[in-house]
Amino acid sequence: MGGGCPTCEGRLPDYGVDRRGFLRGTLWALGAALMGPEAFLRLAHARPEGEGAERVLVVLQLSGGNDGLATLVPWADDAYYRARRATAVAAEQVLRLDDYLGLHPNLKPLRALYDEGALAIIPGVGYPNPNRSHFASMDIWHAGSLEGARKGTGWIGRAADALYPDDEIPLLLTSIGKQAPLAMTGTRHRPVTLEDPRTYGWRGDTRQERAFAELNDAEHLPPADAGDLGAKLHRVAELARASSRRIAAAAQAYRPRVDYPRHALAGALRLVASLVAGGLETRVYYVQQGGFDTHANQRNRHDRLMLVLAESVGAFLADLKAQGLGERVVLMAFSEFGRRVAENGSAGTDHGAAGPMFLMGGPVAGGVHGRHPSLTELDRGDLKMTTDFRSVYATLIEDWLGAPSRLVLGGSFPKLPLLRAPASARRAF
Repeated sequence: MGGGCPTCEGRLPDYGVDRRGFLRGTLWALGAALMGPEAFLRLAHARPEGEGAERVLVVLQLSGGNDGLATLVPWADDAYYRARRATAVAAEQVLRLDDYLGLHPNLKPLRALYDEGALAIIPGVGYPNPNRSHFASMDIWHAGSLEGARKGTGWIGRAADALYPDDEIPLLLTSIGKQAPLAMTGTRHRPVTLEDPRTYGWRGDTRQERAFAELNDAEHLPPADAGDLGAKLHRVAELARASSRRIAAAAQAYRPRVDYPRHALAGALRLVASLVAGGLETRVYYVQQGGFDTHANQRNRHDRLMLVLAESVGAFLADLKAQGLGERVVLMAFSEFGRRVAENGSAGTDHGAAGPMFLMGGPVAGGVHGRHPSLTELDRGDLKMTTDFRSVYATLIEDWLGAPSRLVLGGSFPKLPLLRAPASARRAF
């Protein structure tokens, strides 16, 4: 095959929900205006309680379809080298994990995590009847359902709904980037979306901002028990402004314990670290790394992507550990699909199916979990999945967040032993 991408139309899609409204990422707050005054007290002061209340999940999306065979390399399999010439990682360069699998040579920080028991690798992750469209496949991963976008909500949003069906928590779900992903959209809970904490907030011209500030000055706010709609809107606006101030203050006060590399991904993860350290009530953060649609001239591009990934994640986890936060955070990395086993005629690889997922952090039970797919028993040229991605989700939903996975995923999926101290299905979000 050539190097074309029939589902890309020259670009990668923006996976998510548009950021609009009164305050970026906080449109949900306007709906809260219809709630009673007691709900506003919960909105202002709600903090998760319980043994697992401070657990944080960071989801890292590798957008474009990461080549799993160049990330988790079957270095001892002759079929790998027969299928690939330009894109293969030489066996002598691989960071060997066992007598069959190894990591890309630029993933040294991840290999160090593996040696510490803080990296769990799940090979061959996918779903039945795989779709090779970026849009459709990512929708399936975001929804946590084969229905994809038709589901209307995402797996993280539904987990938040299941854990907090009555309370509104302003910063419960936070996406770093231009758009909030479908994965974080629930029926009741919506994510906050920001790129730069210094500019996060409502913006208008000078006259509008002065009027807004006067209208929502705390000294002029109606009391919390005021029953009219205008009073409720006042309080929603003030709570949104307070959230903005808390984010800015946490980011400004943060002092990392390691030097972060000058990558966009590293900057996003540094921001996440500052918010975790700042005591915000966020329990799921979402970040993205793009560029993985390597149809042509893959080797140099993918080598660079692996370096950025490893340096960024390595710095983030080292920083959290140095801050005494390493046992609170689990990072999950995934891509919408892997690449085909055989490379194409443009020194690249085309859209495939199953690929590896990664869990990282102090609470992780390290090692390789599951079986790597065969490189010779293929499904129309693609790796056959050996683990359904919903099993990984079910594990995180129940054993880390503490929600009932069946309710969130609409069915039962076998969990994996990916965490050292699993939570029970309780309010541990």
